[in-house]
Amino acid sequence: MTTILTYTFKNLLTASKWALRFSIRPLSYSSQLRAAQNVVVVDGVRTPFLLSGTSYKDLIPHDLARATLTGLLRQPSVPQEVVDYIIFGTVIQEVKTSNVATEAALGAAFSDNTPAHTVTMACISANQAMTTGVGLIASGQCDVIMAGGVELMSHVPIRQSRKKRKLMLDPRPNLWAISKFHLNFLAPELPPVSEFSTSETTGRSADQLAVSRLEQDEYALRSPSLAKKAQDEGLLSDVVPFKVPGKDTVTKHNGIQPSSLEQMAKRKPAFIKPYGTVTAANSSFLTDGASAMLIMAGEKALAMRDFMYVSHNLKDPLLLRPTYATPKVLEKAGLTMSDIDALEFHKAFSGNILANFKAMDSDWFAQNYMGRKTKVRLLPLEKFNNWGGSMSLGHPFGATGCRLVVAATNRLRKEGGQYGLAAACAAGGQGHAMIVEAYPK
Repeated sequence: MTTILTYTFKNLLTASKWALRFSIRPLSYSSQLRAAQNVVVVDGVRTPFLLSGTSYKDLIPHDLARATLTGLLRQPSVPQEVVDYIIFGTVIQEVKTSNVATEAALGAAFSDNTPAHTVTMACISANQAMTTGVGLIASGQCDVIMAGGVELMSHVPIRQSRKKRKLMLDPRPNLWAISKFHLNFLAPELPPVSEFSTSETTGRSADQLAVSRLEQDEYALRSPSLAKKAQDEGLLSDVVPFKVPGKDTVTKHNGIQPSSLEQMAKRKPAFIKPYGTVTAANSSFLTDGASAMLIMAGEKALAMRDFMYVSHNLKDPLLLRPTYATPKVLEKAGLTMSDIDALEFHKAFSGNILANFKAMDSDWFAQNYMGRKTKVRLLPLEKFNNWGGSMSLGHPFGATGCRLVVAATNRLRKEGGQYGLAAACAAGGQGHAMIVEAYPK
């Protein structure tokens, strides 16, 4: 690294409002890694998360991803030439921009010599982008990385039917293809919402958890009220304005909608009808949005201690992975739940987060499902998702992971805690948890 770049890094860290340090332990890397290397997250931004079909409906994903990269460049005045690598997570890919990380980088005027790649891991795709970046820095391959995620549910690809595609790709003359055509070939193929291996959906899985409709609705009242309070008080400082071409500039989330138990009770079951308990009122909504982080080698005030991925049998409940991942990452970091000051869990449904609470507080579940002698243990609700969560802020699949980590770190900075824990579940029976630590100034 040149003297000029070293000076640039110091300026970036000084200009930053907050930073994270990922303390990487070389458990799964080669002995040649820089074992003591720390990875500082200099800043994190996101576009406003919007209800699908609203202001972002005429865009494609790389438009939002590009905006977050541009936002990162502006926040601490980062020179593009120091960025070694760009990684983005996404779930439902736009075929025109299959490597959305590259297209977003080029759209943000990065050099075409800046490598970029896209990862997918269902709802923890941004988590995978971040930790992949950590690995690249820990291994000494890179010094500065931008990592994030994007999802645009307003613009999901809808394919022609397989029979029609086969005819269209057939090399024989068009007249032959016309002779084989049937009207039912016109039926479109919508993106699947179920697990390929089991045909299970996250919504149905949430419905099958032992949580009553009233419990879910009561919990669902909390999230939007906290999110509205956080937005009104300017606590969601990672949100950067987005100018929609030909339209107004979007500055706030538009899915934060406080309700009442009476209104919620009128909503019909969304998945298991007519007796299901999961409704649109106690679930996250289809969301458009993007998020990103600037991470680099170095040390600063906040530190990411450890992270952990888990995966389990797809036949088990799909949404309990935070319960499995949390004790593992705590043990890896040498901590207990009582050490945690700020909890940020992804919750697509009230039912799944309440079920995680019950599982964490159950010795029986720990012994019969997790191979543990005692329960994980719960923390007071006052430490949990204090600025709202996915049900109120929105859940753009590929972007939620960055939002969780930024929320945890900003809460530590604002509330004065030492340790934060972010966790999420994902399709495929997978989950992720990570710990951030605030060091003394």
